Amino acid sequence: MKKLVSTYTGILFSIAAVLFSIMAGGCASAASRPFAVTYVKSPLNIPSIIEKHLGLLEAEFGPLGYSVSHPEITSGAQQTQAMAAGSVQVANCVGGTSLLIAASQGLDIKIAGIYSRAPKTYMLLVKDPSIRNIEDLKGKKVAGPKGTVLHQLLLAGLSKAGVSPLDVGHIEMGIPEAVAALMSGSIDGALAAGPAALKAMENGARTLFDGEGLVEATILIGVSSDALKEIPDLPARMLKVHREALAYAEANSGEAAKVISEETGISPEQVAGMAKLYDFDPEIREQDIKELESTMRFLIEAELATNYVDPATLVVK
Repeated sequence: MKKLVSTYTGILFSIAAVLFSIMAGGCASAASRPFAVTYVKSPLNIPSIIEKHLGLLEAEFGPLGYSVSHPEITSGAQQTQAMAAGSVQVANCVGGTSLLIAASQGLDIKIAGIYSRAPKTYMLLVKDPSIRNIEDLKGKKVAGPKGTVLHQLLLAGLSKAGVSPLDVGHIEMGIPEAVAALMSGSIDGALAAGPAALKAMENGARTLFDGEGLVEATILIGVSSDALKEIPDLPARMLKVHREALAYAEANSGEAAKVISEETGISPEQVAGMAKLYDFDPEIREQDIKELESTMRFLIEAELATNYVDPATLVVK
């Protein structure tokens, strides 16, 4: 994990705030307003896992009169739908594809910061030894979620190799289901990431290609405009908690790896290895905007979005 300049001193103050809140009358009074922040632990979402484990969001928003919940909504589309319904205030770890599709459909959603960048953790897995390169996918069946970073990865890989998407059958399927179908031999390739991909490779699957050089796999922290109106400094607070979680994980690597292992089902050693593939710096860089612009063009070309939205206009200033 990259060395962070931030420290976890703020965590101690945050935890103290929670203890004070409990002593003053309980962690969630009847008057507390609901505040839902989605919880997505895979592929290897270290900030979210540590935030929940330490109660950092409760420490940050509890003193403001909010009762924090962590709905486990892993689908980006379902996260944005919940936000549109008003049941979720923060999509904490939502794919750039999902957020941009929602914005193009009229959802008033904003980008608070970057959750992660991890191109090498998104991959297309195969088992058949006769599939040696992307060209060998012609006439084959590939399964994985559509309208996602993994979908974008597939199309980018095919395009780079000069293979038409029409020559490859793409079946809509969740990551665990796609991996299971690959291992059973009912499909030829699975779009996968995280622990599911790791376990598949331990059982004979291999990576045909990953996102390096194709997609940055930019994952975002999305906030609803309604929540932003209610809490104007919401983006700053979310990024503060994000950094606190990373600082704690760096300063307490052994304990953090154990907690993450228990949540994801992979070993602490595997956690340490996979963590090196992630960039969790939440600051929005110029390259991030360019990548999101590329994602928006992909969505238009793939007819997954009909209205172009300039990603830069969605960033909270």
